[in-house]
Amino acid sequence: MSISPNLKNPSQKNPPSAFSLPSSRFTFWLVLFAMVLLGVNMRAPIVALGSIAPIVQDALAISETKLGWLGAVPMLTFALGALIAPTIGKRFGLENILIVMITLLSTGMIIRSLIPTWVGFLSGTVLLTLAIGFANTLAAPVIKQRTPNHIPLMTGIFSLTMTISAGIVAGVVLPLSEQVGWQWALGGWSVLGVFAIVLWVFLRLRLGSSHHQAVDKPANGSSEISMWRTPFAWQLAIFMGLQSLLFYTVASFLPSIWVSKGLSAVQAGQMGSVFQFMAPVSILSLTWLVNRGRPLQTMAVSAALLNVVGILGMTYLSADVAWLWSGLMGIGCSAIFTLCIMIFSMRTYTPNQASELSGMSQAVGYLIAFFGPLGAGWLHDATQSWDFTLLLLLILMIINVVMAWLVSRPVMVDGRPV
Repeated sequence: MSISPNLKNPSQKNPPSAFSLPSSRFTFWLVLFAMVLLGVNMRAPIVALGSIAPIVQDALAISETKLGWLGAVPMLTFALGALIAPTIGKRFGLENILIVMITLLSTGMIIRSLIPTWVGFLSGTVLLTLAIGFANTLAAPVIKQRTPNHIPLMTGIFSLTMTISAGIVAGVVLPLSEQVGWQWALGGWSVLGVFAIVLWVFLRLRLGSSHHQAVDKPANGSSEISMWRTPFAWQLAIFMGLQSLLFYTVASFLPSIWVSKGLSAVQAGQMGSVFQFMAPVSILSLTWLVNRGRPLQTMAVSAALLNVVGILGMTYLSADVAWLWSGLMGIGCSAIFTLCIMIFSMRTYTPNQASELSGMSQAVGYLIAFFGPLGAGWLHDATQSWDFTLLLLLILMIINVVMAWLVSRPVMVDGRPV
């Protein structure tokens, strides 16, 4: 019979309990489930609105311009949240801030449903997307802090959860709105936030708060690194920003582009689904390859090249294989996003650095992405064609191949070899 650790030293007056000393396996599974619930909550409110936007527009009696702002607000608030999240997370603890942000996210969903006016809907959207901006930034340092030996696996599962949940929500929210009304169809997802809050509070109680724990100094002593003055951080920010610009532009206009290339409205809509549903394939493949020790540089450059080929095919090659060009871009965008989250943790020395790199890169990245859909729409209106927009996207994706090579080199954030 094994002897309990608490009985090995009878003279010990206050032995540590099992409650305060969770095993590494328990920590892994607890963090895994917490990250899954976090990922589910981070996509449902965004995708749900996009799926029933015309219904919401009619119900609120708002113009196309106001509806457009509802689509543009998330990228601005994502950037703002990413900018301030590292400082607040370091001051109050990653888990504490995430609990607050999940609460605000759920509150924002409820506000949008209970106050069916333009001001109410906009306020709820700003609140919940700001909370998502924080969560986007703090996910990587939590993974690095709690499961440092499983960064690729945990990141892959987190990214996969966001993708799959987005697909599920996109498919069910419209029929759900027809059954229970658009307010319940949007606000009902807040119940997922309640489950997430409970689990994250439990995690906080079992594992403690990150800001109460000693922070390990990097071996080279360079714990203080300004991400805003680091070339690697700027390269990663541009890499992520150009990927996000392509993703949000394609997600907004892909069906319209394919219609202009000769596809029917039904066929063009199917291409949008192909683009989205390639994400799980991409994330699962990438996670498997990283876990098997394949070079990040090969995968990053390959993902960036897939975007180039996809844009090139959509612009100049046959529309008969539109599914191929759409699918390649779907794989490339998902792979790059997941790689960026991995790099936040894998190329930094401490969780604080991971948080700062994540915040800086996402703040700059989402500001770059903000101009994608707006610029593409403006260029189309000005030229009455998608050709110039697609040419600019092609040039930007070629530039991103160079960025992919730079950010995936085997170096740490300060330029030192891994």
